Amino acid sequence: MSDNEQGSETFLSHLVELRDRLLRAIIALLVAFLCLVPFSKDIYAWMAKPMLAQLPVGTAMIATEVVSPFFIPLKLTLLAAVVLALPVILYQVWAFVAPGLYAHEKKLVGPLVVSSTVLFLLGMTFAYYVVFPVVFGVMKTFTPEGVAWMPDIGAYFGFVVGMFIAFGVTFEVPVAVVLAVKAGMVSVAKLREIRPYVIVGAFIVAAIVTPPDVISQLLLAVPLVLLYEAGIVVAAMVSRGQSAPESEYQ
Repeated sequence: MSDNEQGSETFLSHLVELRDRLLRAIIALLVAFLCLVPFSKDIYAWMAKPMLAQLPVGTAMIATEVVSPFFIPLKLTLLAAVVLALPVILYQVWAFVAPGLYAHEKKLVGPLVVSSTVLFLLGMTFAYYVVFPVVFGVMKTFTPEGVAWMPDIGAYFGFVVGMFIAFGVTFEVPVAVVLAVKAGMVSVAKLREIRPYVIVGAFIVAAIVTPPDVISQLLLAVPLVLLYEAGIVVAAMVSRGQSAPESEYQ
């Protein structure tokens, strides 16, 4: 068999494996979604609680579109299903790239899947219990006299999803730092060297993705910097504990 034929077969086998991994992830998502659909109204009520707690007494959120009361709870249910199926989805991603990893790197797949899932959930939890009350409280304080503050549920859904993604991804910084070091893209010393630029970048990112108030920006920028430092510490520990040669495959 020629090299071209072998390359074609290898490429096709990768495509087949990618298809199988995607199907498993989609099936896990669908199963989680179908299990949560009966609780869609409860999920919406829980998600709306931080906003409702800050609205004036006797007011509520509104729906400016005819289908919003139907689709918004379902969209939030889909978001909850993604979170529920996240361990399976992340595992499929790591399992797909695992064959190209070194033996010692494959041992990190399990801890990385678990840590990625936990950190993303922690980011969402931080946004829900810490950031939302502060942000909505600030909005309530600065609402002009005579203005009825009655947010649309569609706009609220977009805001919630955006903040969940922003904080979920932010809390993945330690994983990204460890992976960058393990892949040889950057050294721990270099990460420490560029610390001032990371701090500036954290505040720029916070200013872009959060509402335009200082408190909200600090609630994203400060955890981002702290998580970056945690990533450096973990990366240094993993690097020191690495004993397997870089050239050996399992």
